[in-house]
Amino acid sequence: MNPVVDFGAVFKVLVAPLLVMTPDFVIVAATDSYLKVTGRSRADLLGRHFFAVFPGDPHDPDAQGPECLRASLERVLATGERDTMALKRYDIEASDRPGVFEERYWNMINTPVLSPEGEVELLIHRTEEVTDFLAQLGRSGEHGVAGTRAELEATSADVYARARELQDLNERLKHTTSALQEALDRQRRFVFDASHDLRNPITGLLTELEVALSESGTDLHPVLRKSLRDAERLNDIVTDLLELARLDTATPATTEPVDLAQLVVDELGRRTPTVAVLTRLDRQVVVRASQIRLSRLLNNLLTNAERHTTTTIEIIVTTDPPHAVLEVIDDGPGIAPADRARVFQRLRRLDDARRQDPGGSGLGLPIAREIAHGYGGHLYIDDHPTGARFVLRLPLAV
Repeated sequence: MNPVVDFGAVFKVLVAPLLVMTPDFVIVAATDSYLKVTGRSRADLLGRHFFAVFPGDPHDPDAQGPECLRASLERVLATGERDTMALKRYDIEASDRPGVFEERYWNMINTPVLSPEGEVELLIHRTEEVTDFLAQLGRSGEHGVAGTRAELEATSADVYARARELQDLNERLKHTTSALQEALDRQRRFVFDASHDLRNPITGLLTELEVALSESGTDLHPVLRKSLRDAERLNDIVTDLLELARLDTATPATTEPVDLAQLVVDELGRRTPTVAVLTRLDRQVVVRASQIRLSRLLNNLLTNAERHTTTTIEIIVTTDPPHAVLEVIDDGPGIAPADRARVFQRLRRLDDARRQDPGGSGLGLPIAREIAHGYGGHLYIDDHPTGARFVLRLPLAV
């Protein structure tokens, strides 16, 4: 049987000085340690507006503590996220001397409590007093009493600056951690999808071989042809995975001047055409890249176009300074705007692609885009009246 926990009692005795407020800054709870550090009782605090209990010093026109705290609390209400304040001076009225304000320094963190709908229901105000610490730093000076105040002010300014630097560093670390987690999630999904794609041809290959071995007198030629196709499929996937690994971890290959028009002519000469190919190629459109990798990029685009085109593929090479532009256009069904980013995701294949080529790996277009990025370019899908229009933009060679 689970014990019943009195969370109110637990909260009151927490070591950290904590205060709970409504979004209107009305105090609803406080820990014992908060009462001790501020010299207040619960009767002094509960049900009262925070800034009525702790107003700014009216005799100090430069007092910024209340204004900064209010701004922090309003940021929490607006964003629904925790806000860490830099070290602040916030003088408070002495509990036994009305009208007398004591110099106090604080580290403060304000955290929201969110409803299931994401609205801020409560504000948790955590504070840590560092007045004695700063005073001790001031007293450690070597210039006697006369120098204590100046040294304290100098030390306080330095601590302020360090606190702000720490806060900025914490924010950068939060963003970095979030980006790392997102990268890890993408990597896990990629490994899972790659394993799934590798398993299919392996399963087919094993099944065919087991059947052939179990049935005597079976004609092995059809089995071997099917096994060869599965082995080629496995080889293609592994080759693509290795290429992506090289693109992810290695610096770009050595560059050389590459004439895009000549690249297109050479690659078309090596391929066995399955559909008509029309070209419009401007001469002397030169970029700096690896000829081998640009050939891989172009072949991936042509393979994709052949898979989806109806009758004709068009290849265009031109300039749009400061860029060289290569376009591969098919007259197939096209790609919906909502799917144009998805086709460049690794192992992501649209339904039409799976129907047209069940053996495709879903890595050709991602590899093509990675190659483009490696040479300071961009590969994307643009609008076209019919079919899909892939556009490669690379910096023109100087």
